[in-house]
Amino acid sequence: MAQSDSKLVTPVSLAVDAVLVLGFFAFMATVLASHVPSNDKTNIVIWSCLASACMSGVFYLAIQMCRLVYRAQKRAGQ
Repeated sequence: MAQSDSKLVTPVSLAVDAVLVLGFFAFMATVLASHVPSNDKTNIVIWSCLASACMSGVFYLAIQMCRLVYRAQKRAGQ
């Protein structure tokens, strides 16, 4: 199998991923806060952040899969 010379992970891609995932985390934490069935502000923050962390992990994996499919299609077209 031939090795490609291009890097799959670069510092710029890591920075872009970090910004996207952190933005998604903050957005989902605010959205999910209204769905926590509690009146205690601490519990609301804890559970919305925990749920948002799980969703952010899935979002990160989705970003990586989209990037991999895009590069594979780009190579196949060459």
